Amino acid sequence: MHPSQIIVLATPVFFALIALEYWVSVRRGLRVYRMHDMVASLSCGILSQVTALFTKAFMVGIYAFCFEHLALTRLPMDNLAVWAAGLFLYDFFYYWNHRFGHDKALFWAAHAVHHQSEDYNLSTALRQPIAGAFGVWMPYGLPARFGVRPTIIETSRALNLIYQYWIHTDTIRLLGRAEEVLNTPSHHRVHHGVNQQYIDRNHGGILISWDRLFGTFHREQADDPVRYGLTRNVQSHNLFTVATHEYRDMFRDVMRSTNWRDRIGFVVRG
Repeated sequence: MHPSQIIVLATPVFFALIALEYWVSVRRGLRVYRMHDMVASLSCGILSQVTALFTKAFMVGIYAFCFEHLALTRLPMDNLAVWAAGLFLYDFFYYWNHRFGHDKALFWAAHAVHHQSEDYNLSTALRQPIAGAFGVWMPYGLPARFGVRPTIIETSRALNLIYQYWIHTDTIRLLGRAEEVLNTPSHHRVHHGVNQQYIDRNHGGILISWDRLFGTFHREQADDPVRYGLTRNVQSHNLFTVATHEYRDMFRDVMRSTNWRDRIGFVVRG
């Protein structure tokens, strides 16, 4: 199965689970979904897949170039341990990619789309950056340098993405011992929080271990319920505004600056 088919086959499941979550939330008396916000999230998801058609080939080309010309070795395709190592490496680089996506203005301008919603539900998982190609994706070529084949990298990307879908929910609370190792709904709610203690925490994809190891872990606190969105919310569901507001703010700051040091700072600052 080609890696791209994994996402295609998972898409009907995504929508079925949104319907299930909506039903569960109504039964529990929870106000989890708002129609305008859900439509904005789904629209972003659709448009992000359209733009990905023009960038994915280039990204895979980077992996292929690293594997063909820079690989220190060439690991086999028919070894389960190699596939597990590929998924592990991808998750490691995802953590750093995601962390830089929060840390630098240029990368945050793309990633902020995913954090805009003031709701937290499975449709939020599909609210993906329309300009995601401008994120920090270059490190994903490093596994190819270590001999991991591009097909394994792309499959790992798809599995990582699918895993993160189900953790965007308020209907699942704590998962016992799994909370110590895996990224869970509780941990990812923290990541989407704008409470002061939650900002820029829990960047992991599948494993929460990276956050524990590198000092960005924080538990969800019962006495401080998570508030979602941005520190300064967009207040719009217009797709153009949603996709571009951070870029427009950054461009405005650059144009108002009086020297090149400040202009560059507004692009690469933390």
